[in-house]
Amino acid sequence: MSTTSPSVTAQPAMHSHRSADVVGLLKSEWTKLISLRSTIASLVLLVVLTIGFTVLFTWFTVAYWDNVDPIAQAQIIADPARQILGAGFLLGQLAVCVLGVLVVTSEYASGTIRASLLAVPSRIPVLLAKSGVFMVVVFVVGQIASFPTFFLGSAIMRSRASVSLGDPGVLRAVIGAGLYLALLGVMAIAVGAIVRHTAGAITGIIGFILVLAPLTQLIPGTIGKYIQAYLPSQAGSLIASPQQSPDDLLTPWQGFGVAAIWTVLLLALAAYLLRRRDA
Repeated sequence: MSTTSPSVTAQPAMHSHRSADVVGLLKSEWTKLISLRSTIASLVLLVVLTIGFTVLFTWFTVAYWDNVDPIAQAQIIADPARQILGAGFLLGQLAVCVLGVLVVTSEYASGTIRASLLAVPSRIPVLLAKSGVFMVVVFVVGQIASFPTFFLGSAIMRSRASVSLGDPGVLRAVIGAGLYLALLGVMAIAVGAIVRHTAGAITGIIGFILVLAPLTQLIPGTIGKYIQAYLPSQAGSLIASPQQSPDDLLTPWQGFGVAAIWTVLLLALAAYLLRRRDA
């Protein structure tokens, strides 16, 4: 007669239960995300701003080509994809920052965060699931925006500078635009979890991402240059640049790695505070 050890039979059941918990948590965060009023509006705004401003800026560049500085003309001809992708995504970042903050702070404002944390007492899985779901959604929407943006921009730019998806670094840059926006979305969630108030968190993430980098240009010498290069916005956006500029201190993938480290650090701080503070 053979006997079955209780620990052997309990282990698969435990793994199955944990898998079900993870799937259920992800489904819960997905449901909360799509039920948020600002979700669809912000994502549509991201696509519209990215495509619309890219078409507008690219058309102005081509229409008033003779008024463009000769040095700028040479830069555009050498790397037209940078001009195309950079025009709209700078403004599209705002939509990601705002929505990422609202994903967290709206729960604190309504009090529903208490139910989420009661259901998952360890708390950290809630933050990770929320970040993971939002990151995937922003990446997909980023690709929906970046590919039409590139094709429309390259069609408008063709009379002045030709560029195709098969050129060196271009496909990586188009996909990288979505990757950078996805990281930016997780940063916004982390800041929202740290601050917990909508206005303060939006001000904080926009200042950290879009305002701090220009301010570092006021620091004289190489110190300011290095500080600026390692800020998340400057480093992370390199992944959306087809060619490395001579002034860039980091390669595109190194910059993306630096932005990923910033994201992990902010998420770790948010997780620590989530465990320490009351909901």
